[in-house]
Amino acid sequence: MRIEVLGAGFNSAGLRDGVARAPEALRRAGLIAGAAAHHEVRDAGDVDFSEPVPRRGEVSALLAEEALTSMARGVRQRIETILAEGGFPLLVGGDCAVLPGALHACRAVHGGVGLVFVDGHEDAWPPADSTTGEAADCELGLALGVTAAHVGPELSPVLRPAATALLGPRDGAELAEHGVASLRGSLWFATDRELTGRIAAVVADAVATVERSAPRWWLHVDLDVLATDQLAAVDYPQPGGLRWEELTELTAIALRRPGCAGWSLTIYNPDLDEDGHEAARIVRYVEDALSVVPSGSVAT
Repeated sequence: MRIEVLGAGFNSAGLRDGVARAPEALRRAGLIAGAAAHHEVRDAGDVDFSEPVPRRGEVSALLAEEALTSMARGVRQRIETILAEGGFPLLVGGDCAVLPGALHACRAVHGGVGLVFVDGHEDAWPPADSTTGEAADCELGLALGVTAAHVGPELSPVLRPAATALLGPRDGAELAEHGVASLRGSLWFATDRELTGRIAAVVADAVATVERSAPRWWLHVDLDVLATDQLAAVDYPQPGGLRWEELTELTAIALRRPGCAGWSLTIYNPDLDEDGHEAARIVRYVEDALSVVPSGSVAT
């Protein structure tokens, strides 16, 4: 078993700063050594993609369309290689737009894919309705096919609702205010409040649901699922959220399942973390989550 840490420093705003700098900052804070405390780890470097331009596409309505598709293609190719060679990918964003490439790679290698999606937002805005134009507002909706971006196969539908579980969102009021339909009722769904105090039981049910419908599945963790007093270095903070201890327990439960094929970690913004203490806490979270996973339990 070998964990391959792959960086994808993509910022859906079409910029090279902010979350785009996260892979570099987390490596500098000791991410590789932290992950390697309990497992064999290799630094697989970073995904290359074209230069982002902060302009919305005329057809997709998404910012940095060319860079977005270039990045998604690069993530897919790199993750496919890691999976085919028996590695376990730890994909470090950037933002949530890195997810579709990983899902397509997992489906290509394993013949199907499910998703345990841990996020403070539902991420299913129709691209044209997104107030930011960022693909990170939309990636889950695109992957499920409930919305479309018309930017080619890199962001085409890849998930079935029956093989998808959404844990931790707390943006329901914002969605209602803008007339955006919630995913609740169409797939397995638990808000941050529904998780609090019931992590083990709720996560076990979510994972079991996904595993009934997919041979292998991906774990995606957007760090803005945390409360702001736990992690402030995110671009779109909200009231509520999980504590580090809850997220660590959730993550460890998921990683212990043999069906988990890979893990993505996104949304940390080092520009909002001048002294690096938030990066150090993220590294500790990764190490803690992996410490309770036997060395043979993460995908082989």
